[in-house]
Amino acid sequence: MMSKKILILGFFLFASIAFFAQKERVEYIPTFDRKLTHYGFYLGLNQNDFKLNLRDTTIQNANITVLPSTGFNVGLIADLRLHKNLNLRLEPGLVSNTKTIVFNHLKNSSIPQDSIREIGSTYLHVPFVFKFSTDRYKNIRPYLLGGVSYDYNFSSNEENQEDNSAGQFRMKTHNFMYEVGVGVDFYLYYFKFSPSIRGVFAMNNEVKYDNDENSKWTAPINFMGTRGVFLNFSFE
Repeated sequence: MMSKKILILGFFLFASIAFFAQKERVEYIPTFDRKLTHYGFYLGLNQNDFKLNLRDTTIQNANITVLPSTGFNVGLIADLRLHKNLNLRLEPGLVSNTKTIVFNHLKNSSIPQDSIREIGSTYLHVPFVFKFSTDRYKNIRPYLLGGVSYDYNFSSNEENQEDNSAGQFRMKTHNFMYEVGVGVDFYLYYFKFSPSIRGVFAMNNEVKYDNDENSKWTAPINFMGTRGVFLNFSFE
């Protein structure tokens, strides 16, 4: 939670400093937004965890928590101009992060490792987002983002026949998200630089249930889906 606050505060602090630093009256790359298409790349950080919804099961006092960590993002940008204030963007990239799932109701187990599962994940993240921009003011242009994305989880273990009884926590390979965000375009001498921050939320349940329907690991889970904050720095 603290890392998410740092990402959010860092974005707004950076954007505010850059905004008030815009004293230059000369407009850089004035025809940039007239292009039908343009391309770029982005680098960034993410803080991902899981939204958990537990259900009533035979597992008494089921209690599960998720410990997130900070990961990184890198990808490409293809931008299509639909209107002077509306663009459609394809932003395929790789997202890497690690989450630790703690099964608190198993902490007294005779096998200590039963209570912890570390989920290291690398995703192919493919967002389709609409970018709603204001009119340009000098060399800045704020915008909003909204869209959907597809994630291919390279680390899912979905096809693995072993489950948590053998220490394997399995996730689904194919997942779908929706995302919303805000950012600012800064027009520099040779290119456009755009910091943005967005929330990413899973639409489907990502857990692959254990073979035993009364599993003490997955039976208590009704829904488990990614939710996270992405801080991206785009160069176009």
